[in-house]
Amino acid sequence: MALVGSYVGLSKLLVAVLPVFLLAWLRFGIAAVAMAHWVRRQPGEAPLSSHDRRLLFLESFLGNFLFSICVLFGVRLTTALAAGVIMAAIPGVVAVLSWLFLKERITPRVAAGIACAVLGIALVSLSKSPDGAAAGSLLGNLLLCGAVVCEASYVVIGKRLTGNVSAKRISALVNLWGLALVTPLGLWQALSFDFGSVAPSMWWLLLFYALAASMWTVWLWMTGLRQVPASRAGVFTVMLPISAALVGILFLGERFSPAQAGAFALALLGLVLATWPGRHQTAVTLN
Repeated sequence: MALVGSYVGLSKLLVAVLPVFLLAWLRFGIAAVAMAHWVRRQPGEAPLSSHDRRLLFLESFLGNFLFSICVLFGVRLTTALAAGVIMAAIPGVVAVLSWLFLKERITPRVAAGIACAVLGIALVSLSKSPDGAAAGSLLGNLLLCGAVVCEASYVVIGKRLTGNVSAKRISALVNLWGLALVTPLGLWQALSFDFGSVAPSMWWLLLFYALAASMWTVWLWMTGLRQVPASRAGVFTVMLPISAALVGILFLGERFSPAQAGAFALALLGLVLATWPGRHQTAVTLN
């Protein structure tokens, strides 16, 4: 989650020099080379069922392809701080999707957390930066909200997949689907792009972005989901908005306005309310 937040913030630098679809295509392509040895089925691993294949496609379409497009277009139009606040809504959206599709109950504390997240998003959308400029466009914030829905879907689907498929193979296969989906658009933008105009430092940042977004974070998250109960996993998403905000402040020169600070505090409060396990959940986990 800390890596996800960092590359969400740093991708603002990449979209300033690379078209969005070309950037996504290069990301998936670099990661496909790095994870080529993860594609094959491991000894003792069951063959993929048709249900697993459908879930892998949905995992990639929502969590890789659409998430990347929404994030990259979104951060180009808004700030890393706004992205951090909006991304803090992920566990609340996970709860809503679980209620809709898995018929799980939304507790009063989770409902309060969702309300805090919504208020935080509204506040950051209406706030202005310390220099008086708008903190980000409404369209950019809406795209980031779309990314939140995609990431929440990714979490729910990923929990289903980890029971049948290894974390490394999930990472490699969803990345290949992402590469296939974005290739036509990436090639279209590559044909008219001047690659010589990109500074060497941006290529190194692209390498980090590709490996972090498609390889390291997916493997870490899927491996963690196999070991940590779902009721506890959401707690660790607190690292996403914190790291995204820190990148904005430390590397992109962004500053908190009082309204943005309030929005960030609301978002973090909502995240804690929505994900921190109660006494009963903790007892079940320990037993």
